[in-house]
Amino acid sequence: MQWLLLVAVVGMILFSAVKILNEYERGVVFRLGRLVATRGPGLIILIPGVEKMLKVSLRLVTLDVPSQDIITRDNVSVKVNAVVYFRVMMPEKAIVEVENFLYATSQLAQTTLRSVCGEADLDDLLSEREKLNFKLQDILDKQTDPWGIKVTNVEIKHIDLPDQMKRAMAKQAEAERERRAKVIHASGEYEASTKLAQAAEVMSNPVSLQLRYLQTLTEVAAEKNSTTIFPLPIDLIRPFMEIAAKKLSE
Repeated sequence: MQWLLLVAVVGMILFSAVKILNEYERGVVFRLGRLVATRGPGLIILIPGVEKMLKVSLRLVTLDVPSQDIITRDNVSVKVNAVVYFRVMMPEKAIVEVENFLYATSQLAQTTLRSVCGEADLDDLLSEREKLNFKLQDILDKQTDPWGIKVTNVEIKHIDLPDQMKRAMAKQAEAERERRAKVIHASGEYEASTKLAQAAEVMSNPVSLQLRYLQTLTEVAAEKNSTTIFPLPIDLIRPFMEIAAKKLSE
């Protein structure tokens, strides 16, 4: 019976003394309350009752920032949510410098999102997301650096607008499309009138007018129509009349 009790005690001691860490994990070891080392990955042996180890994952963490009520610089109330990507670079700082680095990073991301988006106009919030993302990432990275955390990316996911603002933007977009259509139509009319004016200037030459008249006759004659009567311009037969008059005078 005593042997069984001794084996059980030894087994408990070995269980508490031997730890195995995965490749993406590190163990922050404290000895009698003092930080002594960061160990891992692999097999870790602790002094039972003297050393204590806290695991920290080094993998990339995806932190979802819940929707925040924000009033933009032009006094428009919107709801904005985002996602933050970060990883622990120095496990000992993440454990010693802050009580709960995951919760602290989440709260910091929420307040920073409200602050940065509140300084922007609605148009900038909708069209300049890349710029705002970079600004959020820069601020969060600087704030979390003392905790041993590296913020690699921040993305604004969704901007929820009030219904009246959506209707106003839809009307604005429709008006913009109508404006563009009118501008394009007016540009086409101007170009067509310019070409017609140039054509009229060219056709003002009698020879060009005669050639155009003959071309029209050819096009009409090519079609299977009934008898078509065309007035014959005097300018077209004047050269022949002059030749005939010259022969008669001779």
